[in-house]
Amino acid sequence: MKYVLAALAAIALAASAEAASAPPAPALPAGVYTLDKAHGSLTFRVNHMGFSNYTARFGRFDARLTLDPAHPAAASVTATVDPKSLELNAPPPGFEDELRGPHWLDAGKFPQMTFRSTRVVMTGKDTARIVGDFTLHGVTRPVTLEARFNGGYPGMAMDPHARVGFSAHGTLNRSEFGIAFGVPAPGSKMGVSDAVEVLIEAEFTGPAWKPPAR
Repeated sequence: MKYVLAALAAIALAASAEAASAPPAPALPAGVYTLDKAHGSLTFRVNHMGFSNYTARFGRFDARLTLDPAHPAAASVTATVDPKSLELNAPPPGFEDELRGPHWLDAGKFPQMTFRSTRVVMTGKDTARIVGDFTLHGVTRPVTLEARFNGGYPGMAMDPHARVGFSAHGTLNRSEFGIAFGVPAPGSKMGVSDAVEVLIEAEFTGPAWKPPAR
């Protein structure tokens, strides 16, 4: 066993030395990044009668990110969501239409949800707090998202555009947007929670890749 441990230690030291001597990775380019819809998801969770955190999602949404990696706090993001694209797991007959209807999303009257960032505060090397104006059900209120930068690259031959990836989450109270139907009475869990947790996974593609000079 001691020989195996010694070999592993030697490999780790060699890898560390190689990484230290490797040239720095090319910087991400500044510019406009658009959502790669094939690699994005928008889900939300609400507490159902205290029994579960019911999860659903929206299938149609878009986003646009303006990013300068040298000045990340100056970034801005806008997003749109189609409330009619609500998707549920094994919904009872008519349930999806009910949620799209007047008591809930009222998607016929309010056909779009929007988010527009107003401030980005860096909270760590790869984390940020994004504050923005969120419009839902015809009401606009501030919402805060906690975001994490998962990585990126300036592009390559097989993917000839810059690419970045983020995870984000936040919570809003639906009653503040005029959707109070089914909120439990104070001291009770009989209903669907006022608090809605939003979970976002997103990859964005940016400026075209520039092959290194030879």
